[in-house]
Amino acid sequence: MTATATAKPAVQPAATTFVPASRRSVEALVGLFELPFNDLLFRAQQVHRQNHDANAVQRSTLLSIKTGGCSEDCGYCSQSAHHGEVERETLLETDDVVAAATAARDKGATRFCMGAAWRGPKDKDMDRVTDMIVAVKALGLETCVTLGMLKDGQAERLKAAGLDYYNHNLDTAPEFYGKVITTHAQSERFETLERAREAGIKLCCGGIVGMGETRRQRASLLVELANMNPPPESVPINELVPMPGTPLENAPPLDPFEFVRTIAVARIAMPGSMVRLSAGRQEMSDELQALCFLAGANSIFYGDKLLTAGNPEADRDEALFERLGLTAA
Repeated sequence: MTATATAKPAVQPAATTFVPASRRSVEALVGLFELPFNDLLFRAQQVHRQNHDANAVQRSTLLSIKTGGCSEDCGYCSQSAHHGEVERETLLETDDVVAAATAARDKGATRFCMGAAWRGPKDKDMDRVTDMIVAVKALGLETCVTLGMLKDGQAERLKAAGLDYYNHNLDTAPEFYGKVITTHAQSERFETLERAREAGIKLCCGGIVGMGETRRQRASLLVELANMNPPPESVPINELVPMPGTPLENAPPLDPFEFVRTIAVARIAMPGSMVRLSAGRQEMSDELQALCFLAGANSIFYGDKLLTAGNPEADRDEALFERLGLTAA
């Protein structure tokens, strides 16, 4: 049944019970990418309305709680110790995190995400991170952290503190991964995702486009995400923000319509997931963002900064939502 512009959709099953009707294939998703633009957006909007309120967008805010000095060599990241130019900062105090989370809540965010530039958290860091989760949860916000790769027992500690989501992106297609990152394998990311899932934590897992990958490789990334059982509850689609000093600082920009196509294919491939506009929104026009919402994006990062990259200011977002008739989810 198709929802109207104002009606709420029927209650959907819990995301953890959602299983795709069939496994996706790269060929099938490439076929979606190759549809005429209007046909692709029409199909994506149909899927979107069948599973979500077509005019509601969830808002999250991301705070870097520990910046710079990461031991990994991710080619897109200015926080890498191998090539990053971001000044190293120590782990924030809980009071500073609570102040930022309170401000985010007051501006309309419903989820607060905390990111630390680590290969993975050390046990000595876990007490402070769990304290942050407890404090942010007490504000009435959903909680999310991205801390790198987890060891045995760490996901359970995060869950016990009240963590709702763990963010750990696949970044790119398996066949392209080694051209972007060499200090670990993509399989290690799946191990962390499995630890989080087994602990009962929802997954926030997506990727980055515009790093020089082909359309087929973009489809391959989305296939990896869609064929997770279940797919991630939250799927951030990042457009590369070329950072000075990184290996990808001169990467050519992705065609805007190709980015919209990626959002649309993600929506069709993962009907029950929240598809989030993440990094790169700072460079997007209002018109491009509107196309992304039409294609099925229903979540954004909201605020002035996204880790080390800029993000549209909250006032600009409010004005855009008003113009488009969008409401907070």
